[in-house]
Amino acid sequence: MYTFIILVALFFDRGEIIIEGKWLIADRDLNEREGLKWLLKTSSIPVTEILLASNIQDFIVTFEKETPDIILLELDMINSENWSGFRELIQIYQPILLLTSAEATFEKARMAIDLQALELMIKPFSATKVKSAYQKAMKTLDKKQGSSDKTNAPFYNDSTYESLFISNTYVLEDFIIAAFKLENSEKVGMLFSFLSDYPFKELHGIFPLSDRVVLLFKEACQNSKEQCQKAMRKWEEEFSEPLAIVVRNENSPHIGLNEKFLETQKMLEFTYYYGYRQMIEFEYPADWTHIDPFLAPPEQRTWVDMLANHDMEGIKKWLYDEFLQLRDPYPDPGLVRIRLTSILAQIRRFMKTFDLDEQLSCEKEYRYIFHSILYDSVLYRSVQNLILFIQKLFLSTDSSRQLFKQDPIERGISYIETHFSNHALKLEDVAKYVERNPSYFSHLLMVKTGRSFTEIVTGIRIKEAKRFLLETAKPVKEISHLIGYHNPNYFSRTFKEIVGVSPRDFRMKKG
Repeated sequence: MYTFIILVALFFDRGEIIIEGKWLIADRDLNEREGLKWLLKTSSIPVTEILLASNIQDFIVTFEKETPDIILLELDMINSENWSGFRELIQIYQPILLLTSAEATFEKARMAIDLQALELMIKPFSATKVKSAYQKAMKTLDKKQGSSDKTNAPFYNDSTYESLFISNTYVLEDFIIAAFKLENSEKVGMLFSFLSDYPFKELHGIFPLSDRVVLLFKEACQNSKEQCQKAMRKWEEEFSEPLAIVVRNENSPHIGLNEKFLETQKMLEFTYYYGYRQMIEFEYPADWTHIDPFLAPPEQRTWVDMLANHDMEGIKKWLYDEFLQLRDPYPDPGLVRIRLTSILAQIRRFMKTFDLDEQLSCEKEYRYIFHSILYDSVLYRSVQNLILFIQKLFLSTDSSRQLFKQDPIERGISYIETHFSNHALKLEDVAKYVERNPSYFSHLLMVKTGRSFTEIVTGIRIKEAKRFLLETAKPVKEISHLIGYHNPNYFSRTFKEIVGVSPRDFRMKKG
């Protein structure tokens, strides 16, 4: 829910409202736990109580008993068995959520997005990063509590303001809504001041929110779009902060102001595709279309080949066609972000093949790209950052290409991971790909991984089966074929031997 900020100190001479919060810090490492607690206690953030948990069971008991306002949780402590219950708990109570993890993987990114976490911090992180996250959480709590406390919210004295945020409340007059959004939300106070001084005509009111400013033009206004365009040009003359505007200019007296407001907020999300420094005009809000957020096996094979062959032109074309040629209806930005992290997972394996994850500069750049994909407000910027990163990796791997040719195990496992869906996949196929004798390659696999070829293939297939069972409604028979099993009954027996329950029971238990 969008909440407005109570700009008491900036716009009203009514004193400052101080919000205090109850915190729960959950981390398996005692030193991490105490260090995070110490950073919080020594900061200037007002805190009523700091609770600690060392495991997921302790966390759940404490959470349900104390219902903290803000949670700082190590995401790695949640295994697949606890995930469903934990997710349900978060959805019910909706605390402000900060997450930490030692794994910068697309799976952790997907989990953080699914939980709508405020921040995902990858270990090791600096004290500055943690304090910044603390401040961000406290600001969110301030807005959250302020929006639910009408006695502390001077804007609620205006019935129009109330109608923006509360459904089933109506005003006599119909309004045209325009929303001004900055890419840097910290400058919203500056934007509010600018718009307050701008000579709009037929304007009912200006309403500052946490990350944007909403304008309501009177129903009689005939040129709201032109006025907003002129205001944007004036803003760009005076400031360098990127600005986007959405205008809902259709007169619809039968629709409540809150519904129009929510439609406008949704349209502002399209800045992820359109970028800033422009205006979006609409009469009816568009709907997101669904996409598979994960790379399909053929796409994985394509990426393995492009990376192995240093096919930079092919990579550019793939990314441009996939992400920068999108047209209405657009996919949900959250699914696009997960799809980008799925690509990043292939790049991660490429890095490990050449030991680039051991190089500090490459690892630091990787974490930057990971963060960019999760939080950057414009899609094309994430794509360009990814392309530049891959170019740097190719330069770093030029000296290691001969070593890669001599490492048949990494190449073989990579081949298996992209061809596991082929039910006819054999050891001989992989051995031929890495140019080794099948018996010798089988021996190398066992020495380096401790597992046989069959165990590796089965493990990959069962992992993919779990994903299909949890994230799709596909029948078990179809899943068995998708992951490389010709016989669905054999797949079910194998799954039960490894997991302990049948595929259907696994799906019902996790659902």
